[in-house]
Amino acid sequence: MASPDGASGVGGSPEETELSITLTLRMLMHGKEIGSIIGKKGETVKRIREQSSARITISEGSCPERITTITGSTDAVFRAVSMIAFKLEEVDRSDGVSAGRAPVTLRLVIPASQCGSLIGKAGAKIREIRESTGAQVQVAGDLLPNSTERAVTVSGVPDTIIQCVRQICAVILESPPKGATIPYHPGLSLGTILLSANQVSG
Repeated sequence: MASPDGASGVGGSPEETELSITLTLRMLMHGKEIGSIIGKKGETVKRIREQSSARITISEGSCPERITTITGSTDAVFRAVSMIAFKLEEVDRSDGVSAGRAPVTLRLVIPASQCGSLIGKAGAKIREIRESTGAQVQVAGDLLPNSTERAVTVSGVPDTIIQCVRQICAVILESPPKGATIPYHPGLSLGTILLSANQVSG
């Protein structure tokens, strides 16, 4: 089980060998959540980067929502997600949200073409993930604005969220996105996206 400082188990296990694939995970976060992850003078995000070995970028912009992108080996990404989940729980506790363990919510941003595999036939896969991890998982029915991506909301205590994210990542690694993916950019209009797409193709 991952711990608050992002420590992982003994090196060299078969599980770690499997976790050497490069993974990119995108999460949608609100301003307050972003502030707690960045920390004073960027100290918190710097520590998460150093201890997880993952590359973490946070989208620029003045809109309330921002995209946090985590890239690295799957093991590094899971360590970073673990540290972020525990940090968000710590912030909720300090705000007096709950006397016990406060549930944490992460919103993953996943190409819609991969969501079918995540849901499974008649919802079997997502039900299996819920039951085996104890986390709440919801796949949004609608696409995020001006994109081909959907939000996948994961809620629970950090330990269950981390297990849930591991299982979600296993599914999306087995089912690559089909066709072109238009990534979600908070606050951008369709015209801006089309303009940037034309500039890239031109």
